[in-house]
This record gives sequence, C-alpha cells and structure tokens, in this order.
Amino acid sequence: MIESGVERLTEGIHTQPALDKETTYRLTVVCAGKGEAEIVFTPTSAGSKEPVPCDGSTVFERFTAKDSLRLDVQGKPDATGMIAWRINKM
Repeated sequence: MIESGVERLTEGIHTQPALDKETTYRLTVVCAGKGEAEIVFTPTSAGSKEPVPCDGSTVFERFTAKDSLRLDVQGKPDATGMIAWRINKM
C-alpha cells in the first residue's frame, strides 16, 4: 500500500502521492452515502475521469505515474457520505 484514507465526501480527497515514474498503480475507491463522486487525475493523461456511485460499490482505476501526479476525488453537487480510498503498487 502506498497511501490510503477515509474522508467526508464534502471535503473530498486531495493528494499528491510520491510515486515511482512509469510504474503502474491501482486506485481503489468506495463511497457510501447519496449521490456520486468523481475521480480526477492531474495531468489528465495519467488516468481517466471516473464516476464513483455512493452506493457502496467499489471502483478500481489503474494508472501509470508520470512526473508529478495529483489525485482529487470530489462529490458532485448534493452528494453526501463518506469516501474510502487506497493506492497500491501493481
């Protein structure tokens, strides 16, 4: 495991993990509550925008680390609940 946490959906996840370049990682996200969240990678070439339903289902996203990476998971308007996440090296 590289990094993990649990946050309120209204606060979201905002992290710049220290990752090895050109290495593949897996992001695991689960949201429990109401509404939907969205995973956003910066730069966008690292991974796609991925919706996360807040129904308790797990979303997996593979990505390859480039130079610098920022990861944000934010609730869409009117979304409430908790979000848990973890980054693992593949």
